[in-house]
Amino acid sequence: MASLAVTVKGQVTLKRNLFEDLGIKPGEPIDFEKLRDGELRVRAARPTGTIDGLLGLLAGKTKKVATIEEMNEAAAAGWASEE
Repeated sequence: MASLAVTVKGQVTLKRNLFEDLGIKPGEPIDFEKLRDGELRVRAARPTGTIDGLLGLLAGKTKKVATIEEMNEAAAAGWASEE
């Protein structure tokens, strides 16, 4: 367990290894959840949205049309954490 000090401004600085364990990079948001007995849960804030929102962001950005096979391969590679 890591112990941290609170500054006069009420701020806490988390150690780099804690961010790395959570998969958080500098500038990314984090969520705090207040639990019973005075505990907090910290986790990386993950964006929520729909596939429609994602597709809307990508609309008109490329002229390439992917086949179903290419999309399946990309999804499988992402699922397996391959880059």
